[in-house]
Amino acid sequence: MPVTTLSSRELNHDVSSAKKAAQSGPVVITDRGKPSHVLMTYDEFKRLTGKRRSLVEALAMPGLSDIDFDPPRVEIIQRRVDLT
Repeated sequence: MPVTTLSSRELNHDVSSAKKAAQSGPVVITDRGKPSHVLMTYDEFKRLTGKRRSLVEALAMPGLSDIDFDPPRVEIIQRRVDLT
């Protein structure tokens, strides 16, 4: 995904080009040479800020039962505490 960088002056002079560039990736808007804003499509914004899944919802996703997951057992060893 290409990232386009435009100064705020360039953005003000040609908003339509910035909107076209945002169709293929984020457009970084700079102010005095420093990044200050990002222009992206609304669909990309929704994808990035969409509803977060709970752990239960994530584990219930289709296809996850096909994944082999066998984590190693952890052995917890007790140690004596000296309270003197």
